[in-house]
Amino acid sequence: RAGVDTAARLSRSAIPVLLLGETGTGKELVARLIHQGGPRRDRPLISVNCAAIPSQLVESTLFGHERGAFTGAVQQHKGAFESAEGGTILLDEVGELPPPAQSALLRVLETKRITRVGSTREIDIDIRVVAATHRDLEAMCHAGAFRFDLLYRLNAMTVELPPLRSRREDIAPLAARFLAAANETSPAPLRGIEPEAMVLLRAYAWPGNVRELRNTIERAVAIAQGDVL
Repeated sequence: RAGVDTAARLSRSAIPVLLLGETGTGKELVARLIHQGGPRRDRPLISVNCAAIPSQLVESTLFGHERGAFTGAVQQHKGAFESAEGGTILLDEVGELPPPAQSALLRVLETKRITRVGSTREIDIDIRVVAATHRDLEAMCHAGAFRFDLLYRLNAMTVELPPLRSRREDIAPLAARFLAAANETSPAPLRGIEPEAMVLLRAYAWPGNVRELRNTIERAVAIAQGDVL
């Protein structure tokens, strides 16, 4: 709940935010709350999973490229930063960025300009940056795997999200939220969750955190018999 309350306060500012927590603790959910609660809510929120991008395509994915910039670049491409203009970009698993991309990202944060791969023209951007990771970035800096100056740019405000097993009071409201979301696409919506089922939900350790809880509720809605979970 502390992370959600902090997100509500941070939504009014434009400073970069670094979200820390185990995989599945709801970092993307908090990023969405930050975006939706602020003045940029009507502009895009672009989420980029830095761990899923091949190293040779990171800068193109983030900053775009010009036609012919490299083999396979058959047309001009806007990157995630340009696509998020006026809104927010979420750099999920930012600790997985390779060193060249870290340097390029630092320059973008400092100048508020991007340069597409294969171009020398700088493009002004106006976006809110939210980064997220399950890694210990400070330890990575000491090991030489992450730039200290980039860390200091990203962590103007740091929000630590504890694992779900450490905040069991959030299980009931989260389960209710996920049930409502699952009901929107279910041909047989459920009225609620039985007390006995909630006891089981509260007792479980949730090693997969918020993501596991959401998946569990979605699966239960899909296979439920009757109108109560």
